Amino acid sequence: MKILFYCRFTLIFIAGLLIGNSVLQAQVDYAEYFEPKSLRIDFALSGDIHEQRASLQQIREEPLWGGPVKNLIDPFDYGGYYVKIYDIQTNVLLYTRGFNTLFEEWRTTDQATKEVQSWTNSISIPYPKKPVLFELMARERSDNQFHSLWKMEIDPKSIFIDRSPLKNLKTERLQYNGDPAGKVDLVFLAEGYTAAEMDKFNEDARRFMEELFCTTPFSSHRDDFNVWAVQVISEDSGTDKSGEGIFMNTALNSGFYTFGLNRYLTTPDMKSIRDAVWNVPCDAIFILVNSSTYGGGGMYNFYAIGTVDNARTLSVFVHEFGHSFAGLADEYFNSEVAYNDFYNLDVEPWEPNITTLVNFEAKWKNLIQPGAPLPTPVDGEFADKLGVFEGGGYMAKGIYRPMNHCTMRDQAPFCPVCEASILRMIYYLTDKP
Repeated sequence: MKILFYCRFTLIFIAGLLIGNSVLQAQVDYAEYFEPKSLRIDFALSGDIHEQRASLQQIREEPLWGGPVKNLIDPFDYGGYYVKIYDIQTNVLLYTRGFNTLFEEWRTTDQATKEVQSWTNSISIPYPKKPVLFELMARERSDNQFHSLWKMEIDPKSIFIDRSPLKNLKTERLQYNGDPAGKVDLVFLAEGYTAAEMDKFNEDARRFMEELFCTTPFSSHRDDFNVWAVQVISEDSGTDKSGEGIFMNTALNSGFYTFGLNRYLTTPDMKSIRDAVWNVPCDAIFILVNSSTYGGGGMYNFYAIGTVDNARTLSVFVHEFGHSFAGLADEYFNSEVAYNDFYNLDVEPWEPNITTLVNFEAKWKNLIQPGAPLPTPVDGEFADKLGVFEGGGYMAKGIYRPMNHCTMRDQAPFCPVCEASILRMIYYLTDKP
């Protein structure tokens, strides 16, 4: 009886959250303003804990646009950075999208108090037909709002746009359900696989794909996804473990010990990642690392990464994909991290599955069962129901999560709040109303 109640409540909850959090945005006609291809912008973010700046590295024309063609204005307001594209002649807002980067995480570490660093980043936008104004905005920790960081005009006919083809990597189509403009295109990239190990990569990619579509709510939306596997060949098997003096020659330059944490696996090499998917429709990237060591990482609308042969590999995959695909925050609070006070407790975090209660009305407050105590104790009558459980976002106090257990905390299923957030992203990327 409890299971039936939970399922029924979850469906009601998801419907309410999808409707309640929808933001009506004026959308433009894609064909009027954009070509059916991409404009890739590589740029550097540099600075320290106190300040940052952005500068252009290169602009590339690439042959495919796999993103939405109707939902061009992002309704979520997610991420640490936000891109806006305006038509110069009319000042009409044409396209927006938020994302996270490793650089913003680095700025919260001790290292950022002592030195200045520069990190390469890369984004893709629909290729404009006419000159546009590109604006990069950065979220300030003090007020949690976006502020303009960098603006530049882009002429799509400029001779300074790189139009040279890149290497055509062998790509397997693991699942195809239709036009990429109306589907979520998930791309698996090989990392730390040699040429002789590509059969293993294809098997690993299929195994991960099947795990995703055995996971609620992805399981009921398999038809909304295309899935691709790109064979990026490395000289060596495995990945770097800098804290142990192990370094491998791999194509995407991944490694453990990001910010000094032995389990945090990432790559700062966004250029190599984007080079690998230059001619593949791409809404979401997961990098499969040919290693049995536990670890991974994920950044919203950037990429997620994980190893393939650890006993916890598949649960790590789903967790990290929750970060990169739907902007979900970590809900754990008792593990070692490199960040210093990652969240400002005086403002409401942007992630949909955590709250400081500063603006709880914007989250899941109206969907909590009447009579549930707030904060909600982890034992007793409401322990397995939607509530406000203290601890999340790497902090034991002052931040709250929707349920005691969830994929974003441990190996439990996604909670109703996270499920709803995933569904919203699927609907957005598939151009559904």
